[in-house]
Amino acid sequence: MTETSANAVENPTDRLALPRYLRDAEVHPHLDFEGYKSTALRHPKQPLVALPHAFTEITGPLLGEGRLGELDNDLTRQHAEEPQGQRIIVHGRVLDSDGRPVPQTLIEIWQANAGGRYRHVVDNWPAPLDPNFTGLGRTLTDDQGRYTFTTVKPGAYPWKNHHNAWRPAHIHFSLFGRAFTQRLVTQMYFPDDPLFPYDPIFNSVPDEKARQRMVSRFDLATTQPDWALAFEFDIVLRGSEQTPFEDAHDEDEE
Repeated sequence: MTETSANAVENPTDRLALPRYLRDAEVHPHLDFEGYKSTALRHPKQPLVALPHAFTEITGPLLGEGRLGELDNDLTRQHAEEPQGQRIIVHGRVLDSDGRPVPQTLIEIWQANAGGRYRHVVDNWPAPLDPNFTGLGRTLTDDQGRYTFTTVKPGAYPWKNHHNAWRPAHIHFSLFGRAFTQRLVTQMYFPDDPLFPYDPIFNSVPDEKARQRMVSRFDLATTQPDWALAFEFDIVLRGSEQTPFEDAHDEDEE
């Protein structure tokens, strides 16, 4: 046994060739966007530094079905009574750059209630809180990358970014891969919202085709008679059809 093999402790990550993906400036929002005021205070002022991942950050923790409750993906059945508002079904698939399904992806959503108010300590605009709506849900994609949520359509709400500023109705999506370091965040919008031209967050995505990839599609085939409207929203993780994603800390305010 040589001295090197006897004393050195090999780091398994030294042998891993981790993929790197370039940020497409035409697809993803700019870190500092003039129309979106708070980006000026929180975007990085220095060049980003890539930190090497340790082996445990790459391989775990793994997220499985044992962590999910029966009603986690049905936001209309998590309290004693149903929430107010238009009941909707939101479904879609998580796909890679070649259109292949990505199974076992943990998807978490959060949203405002039908009146446009979040159940959050800093949300105090005078819309009523709904005691039967928390606004949080999660599920895992199946073997075909499919997911489904039942919820209510969120309302628009004011956010004081500029005069008469209102956010279009939207649902926040967070996707986890095989570990907590693999997280992507985006927002799903509803078709034909009249607030799109006035919303700096929606318009911080430079490319019009990329913006449209954040807008869901009304799905009459999945709509349930006398019960719920349905919207389809596929999420593409990378490639030319990639869904625009945002920095994780952007979720705190909007």
